[in-house]
Amino acid sequence: MATKKNTTASDYSESSIRVLKGLEPVKQRPGMYTRTENPLHIIQEVIDNASDEALGGHCKNIVVTLNADNSVTVEDDGRGIPVGLHPEEQVPTVEIVFTRLHAGGKFDKGSGGAYAFSGGLHGVGVSVTNALSTRLEITVWREGGLHKLTFASGDVIEPLTSEALGRGDKKSGTRVTIWPDAKYFDSPNISQTELQRLLRSKAVLLPGVKVTLINTRSGDTQTWQYDQGLRGYLTEALTQSSHAEPLIPLFEGEQFAGKDADGFAEGEGASWVVAWTEEGAPVRESYVNLIPTPAGGTHESGLREGLFGAVKSFAEMHSLLPKGVKLLPEDVFARVSFVLSAKVLDPQFQGQIKERLNSRDAVRLVSSFTKPPLELWLNSHVDLGKKLAELVIKQAQSRLRSAQKVEKKKSSGVAVLPGKLTDCESNDITRNELFLVEGDSAGGSAKMGRDKEFQAILPLRGKVLNSWESERDRLFANNEIHDIAVAVGVDPHGPNDNPDLSNLRYGKICILSDADVDGSHIQVLLLTLFFKHFPKLIARGHVCIARPPLFRVDAPARGKKPIQKMYALDAGELVAIEDKLRKDGVKDGAWAISRFKGLGEMNAEQLWETTMNPDTRRLLPVSLGEFDQAFSEARFNMLMGKGEAAARRAWLEEHGNEVEADI
Repeated sequence: MATKKNTTASDYSESSIRVLKGLEPVKQRPGMYTRTENPLHIIQEVIDNASDEALGGHCKNIVVTLNADNSVTVEDDGRGIPVGLHPEEQVPTVEIVFTRLHAGGKFDKGSGGAYAFSGGLHGVGVSVTNALSTRLEITVWREGGLHKLTFASGDVIEPLTSEALGRGDKKSGTRVTIWPDAKYFDSPNISQTELQRLLRSKAVLLPGVKVTLINTRSGDTQTWQYDQGLRGYLTEALTQSSHAEPLIPLFEGEQFAGKDADGFAEGEGASWVVAWTEEGAPVRESYVNLIPTPAGGTHESGLREGLFGAVKSFAEMHSLLPKGVKLLPEDVFARVSFVLSAKVLDPQFQGQIKERLNSRDAVRLVSSFTKPPLELWLNSHVDLGKKLAELVIKQAQSRLRSAQKVEKKKSSGVAVLPGKLTDCESNDITRNELFLVEGDSAGGSAKMGRDKEFQAILPLRGKVLNSWESERDRLFANNEIHDIAVAVGVDPHGPNDNPDLSNLRYGKICILSDADVDGSHIQVLLLTLFFKHFPKLIARGHVCIARPPLFRVDAPARGKKPIQKMYALDAGELVAIEDKLRKDGVKDGAWAISRFKGLGEMNAEQLWETTMNPDTRRLLPVSLGEFDQAFSEARFNMLMGKGEAAARRAWLEEHGNEVEADI
């Protein structure tokens, strides 16, 4: 006879697995989809949709209204969101856009796509806005009709209604009114300054489009409409922020790929304006398809590479470099102010909030378009070019002097460096990087693939000691920890100590391990070492985690696109790459997927391109965050302590269903 199993709250059974449907994932984990400091980003998603209409030439006016009841209205005179039944889903299309994750009009990037260039990539934008709002009302004017739809907390409460417009009324556009749900945000108040900056930047990047902000609470109205575009914007920003005069006339230009461009889609390219100033704070803003990228990314790396290449070439051609001075990209970029607006057909952003562009092709795109015109300009205005070269050379000499000062401090009483350390050539700790690499074979690839100018390699054999309960004066008995401490140049210390960091040899200490469970374990052991015995290195932002890919996808040549090698950090990114290939017309099975079992399987070129190149890698900074020291010590003790097996087991049983297992 079958016996009934008694279950308790901590049991892990079939019923423990919960499937989140519709917009539930957003409500459960809003921080994965948007910024939660305040509702500005969910409002920005709607503004971005209106801007994409303007980018396509379908909209001339965008009006944002702050209403008295704390709601926000965004209205444009674009084409209006389609309201007919979706051919596959048989639901009004406007309803799908606001209620389904990964549904949007911006996936189809081909010649017949509704949005050739847009900020939308994941298709989760306005559906997130809807999920995190107590109420959302939509009005669409389209094809001679007026259409209305209302939601509450992401659910339809007033189905779509339609009525005919008056004869001769050809109005088109979309109006969305949002009531953000305060429970999802740290503060319900939107920063007026940030909103104004956002709207002004849209006007700058959309010449001829009028952008208006109406505040019904204060009665103020502001309007932005720029005809000078980027030049006027940067000149105004420099005047406001630093009152600094550009050293040479502003370098500006734009270039976009034509039909026959090699390796780029038609229309891809960039607009830019650049100024060099001798004093004041630099002004730097970048955008991709009108989306602000405050954390920069590969398009900014492309601009830096292009400017550096042109200035270096000019200085060498005219024999301006003093003996012993080698220019670096940061010498050229240190005094640069710029506004950069890139157009990328299929942008890959870091996270849904799109703060940073990760598309690797953007480096080559922007650098190849910016270098030739600057080089031509400098050689056509040699006197001004020499003036710029003089500023850049001064910057390089200043950098060299500061590096020499650090070297003098270090020269007395330095411990003998570990024999297995492959050091870098530079003495500039602000630039130098140390990679702690799992395994000798991976260390070999890293040595061959690195930039020996500023990247050092220390291979680690096996798993590092769990140092949580190790006494400080016994740490050096372990060879691996001894070598790490000597290579870094800082002695072990506690959170309340003031260690001597003057002998620190690297500005970044990067943990580089396999993208699997064992690699994660090594990361944990090294992070435990730094947290317990080198906390000041974490507090000052010196510790990072390198993120090698888990998969490589080899896609066949198609049209003018050559054979492509793409890399995915995890299974989620792999799915996104496969979706992209399908949308590009590649048949299932035409691409090959290989999984890296470890770093040792990657050759030097692959390791450099994906994990070590500062322009294309994804480096994860480690920070202490805002936490209670005593609580954290107790939590670490439970997780890493040798006598805590029972407490650790109970904690794992309680939280086991939250992990994403790599099986």
